[in-house]
This record gives sequence, structure tokens and C-alpha cells, in this order.
Amino acid sequence: MKKLALFAALLATPLVAQEADPAADVSEERLRADIGTLVGFGTRHTLSEQDNPTRGIGAAVDWGLAEFGRISEACDNCLEIVAPERIEEGRRLPRPTRIRNAVAIQRGTERPNEVVIVQAHIDSRVTDAMDWESDAPGANDDGSGTVLVLEAARALTKREYPVTIVYALLSGEEQGLYGGRLMADYAAEQDWQVKAVLNNDVVGNSCGSDGYCDPDHVRVFSEGPRADLTDAIRASQRREGGENDSPSRNLSRWLDNLADETEGGLDVRQIWRVDRMGRGGDQIPFMEKGYPAIRIAVAVEDYEHQHQDLRVEDGVTYGDTADEMDFAYLAKVTQFNIRALDRLASTPAPPASTARAAVQTFTDIAWEEVPGAIGYTVWQRRTDEPYWRDEPVIENVVATNARLEGVRGDDWIFGVSATAPDGSRSPVSSAVPAGQFAPIPVE
Repeated sequence: MKKLALFAALLATPLVAQEADPAADVSEERLRADIGTLVGFGTRHTLSEQDNPTRGIGAAVDWGLAEFGRISEACDNCLEIVAPERIEEGRRLPRPTRIRNAVAIQRGTERPNEVVIVQAHIDSRVTDAMDWESDAPGANDDGSGTVLVLEAARALTKREYPVTIVYALLSGEEQGLYGGRLMADYAAEQDWQVKAVLNNDVVGNSCGSDGYCDPDHVRVFSEGPRADLTDAIRASQRREGGENDSPSRNLSRWLDNLADETEGGLDVRQIWRVDRMGRGGDQIPFMEKGYPAIRIAVAVEDYEHQHQDLRVEDGVTYGDTADEMDFAYLAKVTQFNIRALDRLASTPAPPASTARAAVQTFTDIAWEEVPGAIGYTVWQRRTDEPYWRDEPVIENVVATNARLEGVRGDDWIFGVSATAPDGSRSPVSSAVPAGQFAPIPVE
């Protein structure tokens, strides 16, 4: 490839060293204790009791709100605690039902409207999705994600960040993603610029019912073509490419790279589909609104201890109980989330970028300036390559455009990331139709 001609000067300022690991104090004992509390509510089914202080979904959500309150007290009331709710009726909700989420907001010091969200669903179920009376421990599904969110709040409220972190415990997932839709609507009502949603659902086991174990990986699910594509952008994408370049897909790539930086941590296995085959999760309502969202899940699921009545049958024990969990593994997934949130809350938003190369022997890249960035980095890969190349095309330039001499754009996908003062980079924003980290305007 020919030498690149840049319309910018390289940054001369040295990068600031990273601080100590924000996930160092994650406690398996706290995770286990919190799971014990959740299981102690008997059932957390969305149709269960709302006003019983010791059993049912109402008691569980109240406990989540109280835990956020205790965490806030420890950080000098640094959390704003809210409980968005509404009445829903529909699929798997045969009667008007209160859907209520427990949410804690850690406001950013510089760009409070720029938001990253970590979430999990607090409700549980047994074999029959409509059985709200039987005990449904929901230890792994999704007690594991719930306690992860609380532990993340404990760790990250010890620090301040330029952007806002939102910790959310959602109801109604098992009945049809009701709490996820409520939360996505709440984000839109607040006019938040949502940079990333990390949805943690079933993150606490490392072995499956067939004996297959994988304690070394975590799966990250992401969409390809965006859910919010307009007809015009869909037609443009068919012509110019970008089916593998949604903001969620680039967030997944970024998480994979982040995991590679941590010695002894979990490796990411990217799963390039919205969710597991035939199933769904609370990341989907955010995708439908155009927000970058992914699902984090165990590397291998244990179906005998998920969505099952408590029973022993033919010598096999069924039920989602805490004794089937791997708390050392859950601690690693929790640490992975905390490191990701710490980085995402410190970096600027990915800049919207464009590439122009029609009928010319060079490619012009341009991008929007974003608040908090001290520079920008340009990336490229072949159209048939799955990942951005290890070495960028241009690194840490202060201008907002560059010309790549001798680069015929037909053969490449381009993207731009923003650099924070500490040297960390945002996910890449692809310079293709629908590759930007912002909702697409409705036609």
C-alpha cells in the first residue's frame, strides 16, 4: 500500500497511564450472599405478589432498590435511584400487571447525557412460563446478572467518570421483555445518548448438563444489520455494504479486544447473531431503538438448571439453584463487565464517519468531532475480513479528515475511533450506511 497523505498532525502529548484495576475488589462471597437473598424470595415471577414483603417480585424489586440505596450511602449519595413502572397486559400477561424496574444513575461529571447501561433481569420462572406460584429460585437465570449489576455499582461508585453509568434491574423479561422495553423507553424519554448497553443474562455457570465445561470464555451476542434500518438506509447498505458493521457489532469487537488485554481473565467468544437460536433477551428493545446493545452470557448453558421445575426425575436433579453455579466464573464475568464499563465511561463517543472513494484512486475519510476526544484513529479492513486490523491506518490525529492516497475504497471497510485523555479508545464507528453510534431518524 502506498504511503498515506494525512490532513492532520500527530498528537505530541504523551498518553496518561491507566489507573489500577477497578475490578480488583470483586467478591465471590458477596455474589454468593446476594444470590442467597434473591433465592430466598421463593419466586420472582412477574405475575407473583407485588406487596408481600418477603416473597415475590415486589419484594425482590424493593430489595434491589434498597441495595442501590446502601451503595449510594457509601459514596456520599452519588446515585440517583428511580423505579420506572407501568401497567402491561398482553402475551404471557393475562391480566393488567405492574412492571417495575430498579434503576440507579451515577451521573457523569462532564457529559452527563452520554450514558452506558449495565443491566440484568430480576424476575424468574419455572417450566411453565405462566406458573407464578411455584418456587422459582432463578439463581443463574438471572440472579447471576442481577448480583453482577449490584457488584458493578459497588466497584464503580468509588470513582468519578465523565459520562453517566446506569445500573438497571429489570422485571418482566421471562414474560416477554417488558422491563427491557420499559427501560429503553425510559432512556429515550430522558434523551440519553446511549453509547452502550451491556445486558447480562445467565452468567453464572461454566458447565453444561452434558458434562461439557468452558470456564475460560464468555459469549457476547450482537446484531448484524441494525433493527432500526429505514428502507432508504437498507437499500444503501445493500449497495455499499455494512451488514457486519452495526454499532452493536463494533461494540462486540471492542469488548473482545478489551478482554485480550487482561491476563488471566475470560476470553470473549463473539456470537454474531442477536441472541441464542430461537430465544431473546432485554438487549433487543434497545437494538430496536437504534442503541448499541449486546448480550453477555455463559460460554455453555445448563438446560437442566434453567427454566425448570424443582424436581428429581429419573435420577436427574432439575432446577435453577445456587449449588449449580460457578461463583469463581461469575466473579470473572463481573470483573469483565466492570473493566468494560470503566473504559466506556472514560472514553468519548465513537465519531460519526464517512468514506468517499467513487471513481478515484484515493479515499477521503471524514468524521464528526466529539466532546472529550483529544484525537482520532482511522481503521480499515478488507470487506471479507471479520475484524479491524491490529494496526490502525492513522493513529491519534487532531483533525477530522484524512486522505488515503493510493487506497481504492471499493475493496475496504473504514472506521474511526475517538481517543480519551488517558489514551483509551472508543469502539469504532464504521464509515458505512447505518454504521454510526446514533439512532437513525425515522422517515
